[in-house]
Amino acid sequence: MPTRVRGARPGSRPRRDLVLAAVATALAGALLTGSAEAARTPPRTGFESAGGARWTGQGGERALLAAVDRYSDRVSVQRIGTTKQGRPLRLVRIGSRRPGVLRVLLVCSQHGDEPAAREACLTTIRDLGYARDRATRDFLSRTEILVLPTANPDGRAAGTRGNADGVDINRDHIALRTAEARAIAAVLREDRPDVVYDLHEYGASPPYYDKDLAVLWPRNANVGIRVRDESKLLAEDHVRPAARDAGHDSGLYGIWTDPVTGRPVRQTAGDGQERILRNAAGVKGAVALLVESRVDPLTDAERADPALNDRRRVHSQLAALKGLFSYVEERRDEIAAATARSRAAGTTDRGPVLLGGADNEAPGPGDVLAHPPCGYRLTAAQFAGAADELALHGVTSRPDGDGVYVPLAQPARRLIPLLLDARASYHLINGQADTAC
Repeated sequence: MPTRVRGARPGSRPRRDLVLAAVATALAGALLTGSAEAARTPPRTGFESAGGARWTGQGGERALLAAVDRYSDRVSVQRIGTTKQGRPLRLVRIGSRRPGVLRVLLVCSQHGDEPAAREACLTTIRDLGYARDRATRDFLSRTEILVLPTANPDGRAAGTRGNADGVDINRDHIALRTAEARAIAAVLREDRPDVVYDLHEYGASPPYYDKDLAVLWPRNANVGIRVRDESKLLAEDHVRPAARDAGHDSGLYGIWTDPVTGRPVRQTAGDGQERILRNAAGVKGAVALLVESRVDPLTDAERADPALNDRRRVHSQLAALKGLFSYVEERRDEIAAATARSRAAGTTDRGPVLLGGADNEAPGPGDVLAHPPCGYRLTAAQFAGAADELALHGVTSRPDGDGVYVPLAQPARRLIPLLLDARASYHLINGQADTAC
């Protein structure tokens, strides 16, 4: 693994606070004030121009990204895939391109009927691209922000959760059958982001499950402990406090709580299945977080004025992004150490691999590979049917007689049994386990 080059950490808390305040101002300014001062007038999203009365259209997104790309030498836009209906999947790069800088990936609106996350991402791209203050430029000189502003363009156009085939992209990060999930997997493989931040929306169930913002880290039991600890710290010490400071309450995604005691009473979602992005990214060694804004109106005023409700949804996402950037600025060295260690461990680790369970759920009797195999053998036909998916996951193999051999001793060690072991819930292939280590 190449040596990571890191900028010096801020020497004092006032300096750090200055940087965070400047970044937060750049992120939130246009939504809150409707204008921003720069050498040239920054473009506004369709959402902003309409005061929240309508969402930004795909033409508006294309125009905004083109304008920011033209204006800022720190922004570039590239096409990384094409949907079934021919719409582009665009990745925006903001900040430093130097090898070894900390990389953060924002994946926005995997579900096409969750538009507030996308609006927050478009605003963030614009504000970071047009920011001229020294503190923000310094932050971006040591950080690369990658943004997939519309992860499901066909679903966004149709207003549907799934893509053009009705597939939930956020259940496809193992099989990689969709163009959308394949594009995300390629970014994870090629850019190896240190932090993956997945923006969504959810429907409340008052009074047990009705926070403005819900968050959750990777629960999959194969996520390295330091990566999981960093992910939880991102949630609990940065994103949730940032939401609270902006006037939004928050809770854990999928956990119903007693409205009087605040104690958890039921889990309805948010498990450890590896095919969900926050879990797949964590197993691949990235700090990860799911963030969900509440769709339902909170007040009579919001019920009477949908635009007011929609502005609150976007504002809560922007507040959460402020927490993300404060975390990156404060803990960049610890993040880099955690992700590097997790990815390097695959070549030397000999510990168990878990096919089930979560950080809050013990694995079943058949879920523990206490002594994992040395690797898995695949026939030529099996490999031909899954070679592209294995490559997108960053899994390497070598010829083995008439087939191929996939050794476990590689960075993707904790992922490989989830892909190739017949006992794994979402495996691609029934590989033949090699236990003759």
